Amino acid sequence: MKYPLNLLCSGGIYKEAASMAKASKKQPKTDLVIGGAGFAGLALGIALRQGLGSTFSITVIDPALAAANSKDPRASAIAAAARRLFEAIGVWDAVADKAQPILDMVVTDSKLDDVMRPTFLTFDGEVEEGEPFAHMIENRHLIDALVAKAKELGVGLRAGAVTGFENTANAIDVTLKDGETISARLLVGADGASSVIRETAGIPTRGWNYDQSAIVTTVGLEREHNGRAEEHFLPAGPFAILPLTGKRVSIVWTETKAEAERFVALPDNEFHDELEKRFGLHLGDLEVIGPRRAFPLGLFTARDFTADRLALVGDAAHVIHPIAGQGLNMGLRDIAALAESISDAARLGLDIGAPDVLTRYQRWRRFDTMTMGVATDGLNKLFSNNSDVLRLARDVGLGLVERLPALKKVFIREAAGFTGEVPKLLKGEVL
Repeated sequence: MKYPLNLLCSGGIYKEAASMAKASKKQPKTDLVIGGAGFAGLALGIALRQGLGSTFSITVIDPALAAANSKDPRASAIAAAARRLFEAIGVWDAVADKAQPILDMVVTDSKLDDVMRPTFLTFDGEVEEGEPFAHMIENRHLIDALVAKAKELGVGLRAGAVTGFENTANAIDVTLKDGETISARLLVGADGASSVIRETAGIPTRGWNYDQSAIVTTVGLEREHNGRAEEHFLPAGPFAILPLTGKRVSIVWTETKAEAERFVALPDNEFHDELEKRFGLHLGDLEVIGPRRAFPLGLFTARDFTADRLALVGDAAHVIHPIAGQGLNMGLRDIAALAESISDAARLGLDIGAPDVLTRYQRWRRFDTMTMGVATDGLNKLFSNNSDVLRLARDVGLGLVERLPALKKVFIREAAGFTGEVPKLLKGEVL
């Protein structure tokens, strides 16, 4: 190649060569980048890969992917609709033997020192014959199964973090912590309540912190729990006993922030005594067999679930009180709606990051999210107090619901995720 004399004399040849070399270096491209490899991010990647095939490229990015296996000690309630989603994407069979069906549930309302805790409300655990309304499973088992399925399908998994992004004419350039930039048609923020992606997009949240934390741990039992879940409403907040496989339960114990920190720091024998006060003796001797941790509670909703070539799902979009056990299931409803919106657009040859595609997702999810947030906030305020007047009113209300089987069935179907406009995946249908 010949270069003009002025380039040779000025050293411009070297600048020209450097520019050409930079231009020849291809920027990695993908259809979809998902920031976050929790339940929502992994399930979304798997569902879209199955629905749209190997020509649809997906990259999931999360620092946790550097570990060989998940270390998450928590357990989660998987509602019936969410379980159908996991069945549809071919993951449930891998964890079914590690999941404990919730066969029934009892609700009590009392003060901590009350000798008796009368049962005000009971639920049978089936939404359809032979189908429990929920299962309990340890997070690590389900995360590992999702990672394995993603690898099997060829979903790109990268250990790293999304640190920034910039919109171009027809793409979004996503910057990673190691400095690499990936060009995508759509970025999904599934990176949790403290979402860097949401903050970088400048999307504010609305809500508040509660002066409460949830103490979470696993407890071994002397007697069988028989698949029964219990929710004891106490003045500081709900104390939930959630059955796991074997003679084990997961505890979600709500206290004020100060008390939760104090309880978690207690010596083992003193923590055991406080636990037993709330748990009772009906299942025999108790043994704390998992780490105990306290998680602060709050109610937050992103003002928008979407921006230019960006969608938020799960805790990045909304955080609710665990009083109804719906936090994780709300995130799975998000990805079911988003996956269907994306797959429908892709099959029509449309741009998956176009405003109308993202608007469809936001409209689908926003009302349900706001409704659930208001409901859980109201329940928490109604039950987490020492008011005898409110206690009498709520106990009358619980008693009325107990005597109305049709209303109980509505509540069960709502908790199971079968109300409203239900996406295909939550019906157990593939995309």
